[in-house]
Amino acid sequence: MAGPENEPFLSQADDPDDGPVPGTPGLPGPMGNPKSADPEVPDPEKLQRITGVSAAHSALIVAVLCYINLLNYMDRFTVAGVLPDIEQFFAIGDSSSGLIQTVFISSYMVLAPVFGYLGDRYNRKYLMCGGIAFWSLVTLGSSFIPREQFWLLLLTRGLVGVGEASYSTIAPTLIADLFVADQRSRMLSVFYFAIPVGSGLGYIAGSKVKDVAGDWHWALRVTPGLGVVAVLLLFLVVREPPRGAVERHSDSPPLSPTSWRADLRALARNPSFILSSLGFTAVAFVTGSLALWAPAFLLRSRVVLGETPPCLPGDSCSSSDSLIFGLITCLTGVLGVGLGVEISRRLRHSNPRADPLVCAAGLLGSAPFLFLSVACARGSIVATYVFIFIGETLLSMNWAIVADILLYVVIPTRRSTAEAFQIVLAHLLGDAGSPYLIGLMSDRLRRNWPPSFLSEFRALQFSLMLCAFVGALGGAAFLGTAIFIEGDRRRAQLHVQGLLHEAGPEDDRIVVPQRGRSTRVPVSSVLI
Repeated sequence: MAGPENEPFLSQADDPDDGPVPGTPGLPGPMGNPKSADPEVPDPEKLQRITGVSAAHSALIVAVLCYINLLNYMDRFTVAGVLPDIEQFFAIGDSSSGLIQTVFISSYMVLAPVFGYLGDRYNRKYLMCGGIAFWSLVTLGSSFIPREQFWLLLLTRGLVGVGEASYSTIAPTLIADLFVADQRSRMLSVFYFAIPVGSGLGYIAGSKVKDVAGDWHWALRVTPGLGVVAVLLLFLVVREPPRGAVERHSDSPPLSPTSWRADLRALARNPSFILSSLGFTAVAFVTGSLALWAPAFLLRSRVVLGETPPCLPGDSCSSSDSLIFGLITCLTGVLGVGLGVEISRRLRHSNPRADPLVCAAGLLGSAPFLFLSVACARGSIVATYVFIFIGETLLSMNWAIVADILLYVVIPTRRSTAEAFQIVLAHLLGDAGSPYLIGLMSDRLRRNWPPSFLSEFRALQFSLMLCAFVGALGGAAFLGTAIFIEGDRRRAQLHVQGLLHEAGPEDDRIVVPQRGRSTRVPVSSVLI
């Protein structure tokens, strides 16, 4: 008779070495075929039978998700493209300007776990449709705020985070349920190309639409119309695949979701997830700071060098730096994401720790170039752009790889929750506070110096040097991830295959006979 009495005397359910015998087909490392670091990829017909979606339709779904991700980041950085004009219009300082991005990221961060919980349990397509429709409406409303009500701009930017949280936590999990192994890595690289490209287009759209319309408010009215198209494409094109079926290589019943508390406990015990999230937090800190402050810093640099007249109250700020920085962001993003994925894919066959090691190399390599880009700004604007190009290319190598790491060390039924809490951690310690922190440091430094355009430049220059040191700390976190990545990936694969069951709240207990019956007691209470 099966039951608790017949369980092993001492069980370690969360240890993969107690799982299937060596040589289990389809599993990596010592648990299966040692030559295969990835699960076997089903043929296209079997994949279509499992997911209910053809290969062509799956690629179309990724294209739609990529388009929406591009809009997501385009909207986010349109504000940075017209930041000097916003400062003039509302008569605010650097710390208040940094608060615009901080309020948005804070709202996005707080709501991400809510949509992560919903995304693991309910229809992801409809959640995204509702969130993007709301985001488009609020973004349009933010373009009609009068100059006396800066607080209302902060409120609307916070509400924009509602829509973006509904999308960013869910979309990568759809891709994970349509593809596996190298196919998934390639599709994630396509999806994450949209981050730097969308960011760059945000700068470009913000600066050029403002120039054409003669009013920065029109820059905020571009993405809402494109958002309506995104909702229609989501509704008509995207289908909901079964969670985790593509990794089980069967259309058997999907994995059952566990409680939210159990999800959090499992994620907290996953060192690869925690350390890679800390590394990604450093990426978010650096990119958040540069995204908001780089165009303004480059403008101040040109003013100090005498290449551009200063931006005076009541005048429109005329500068090509938002356009140039936007183009650099687009180009370095495409180059960096593609380079990171390709290097990782090639190294993965000989080194199963390739993913976190490539991320570490990217962050550690970008730190000195970002420092030089800030330090050289007073001497040569050309050298500054060269160092920014190299630093951002190396920094962008992380985007798709970090997402891939999360998807293969976390089981399918808690991936949206994992995405949500990675977003919370990355933004809480990263770009939620970094723009405001940089602006606050700049304001505090300027108080100690006589008012001048040079002091404005130097204050922001010294503040931005913090980014290089944070990047180096992120590289160290990815080196730590490399220590645990193999074991955590193996555990997730065994769980998906049904060959490993995670330890529950009572799995640290053993069975001891008591008056003719078996009773569970804590291991610590038994004297051996």
